[in-house]
Amino acid sequence: MSDQIVRVLAKDAPIKASAISARDLVERSRQIHKTLPVATAALGRALMGCSMMGNQLKEEHGTVTLQIKGGGPLGSITVTSDSEGNVRGYVQNGEVELMEKVPGKLDVGQAVGVDGTLTVIKDIGLKEPYVGSIGLLSGEIADDITAYFAESEQIPSACALGVLVDTDQSVLCAGGYLIQLLPGADDEVISKIERGVHAVGPVTTALKEGISALELVRRVLSDFELEVLEESPVEYRCYCSRERVSRALISMGREELTALLEEQGSAELTCQFCDEVYHYSREDLEKLLSEI
Repeated sequence: MSDQIVRVLAKDAPIKASAISARDLVERSRQIHKTLPVATAALGRALMGCSMMGNQLKEEHGTVTLQIKGGGPLGSITVTSDSEGNVRGYVQNGEVELMEKVPGKLDVGQAVGVDGTLTVIKDIGLKEPYVGSIGLLSGEIADDITAYFAESEQIPSACALGVLVDTDQSVLCAGGYLIQLLPGADDEVISKIERGVHAVGPVTTALKEGISALELVRRVLSDFELEVLEESPVEYRCYCSRERVSRALISMGREELTALLEEQGSAELTCQFCDEVYHYSREDLEKLLSEI
């Protein structure tokens, strides 16, 4: 089953929700960045959370970037989603050794840290992007996304994200949901959601059964009648290209590009998101210089 993202509305309550199943996406990220389990889980959670946030955008060419700087051994995590939920990202220190709360339970919060911030940058084509930032709550990422929506966008939310890493370090399953209250939700609606969240428990437990993103959100919101707005595939997708890298080199300016040419004679640039390597010979750099 390919990775999917789904958006739903409750017909009988002021609730909107998204859910994602993303085993392949997170595994692709692990393979690109060669992450060890705790980094795989942290980056995977961030990718899925950002994917659901990006998928909510109404602007066709909009993007959402999530930056997590928690002061923990993983360093910073940066992920970016397009408006369809296709996402890419990287973690600063992907080779952090195994950190567990208890045997078999990865301690993502400790690895991320709580001495720092979660920042959301939404670029929807205006002159300036929207930037919202909060202090980290737990470093577990789902809790921090929940806190971000409550503090920065005043939207009461419930977010759960899970990545289950197999004994060979590959991703066994990954997914999550983001439930948000619309104006008019009362205490009874909140209680029903809380019951559903509690009944489903950890998302990886449910995902191990092989359920879809739609089935996941239906289980959590089992007390409500749901209308499916959209169900679509998502993937790990990087937009880097030689043309973009060339534009970045040109943007350095004549002086810096000349210095690079004189000191090194060539250049090798690696995309942080997908590890694609772009080689520029002396002739390539001279051609770029002639375009400035």
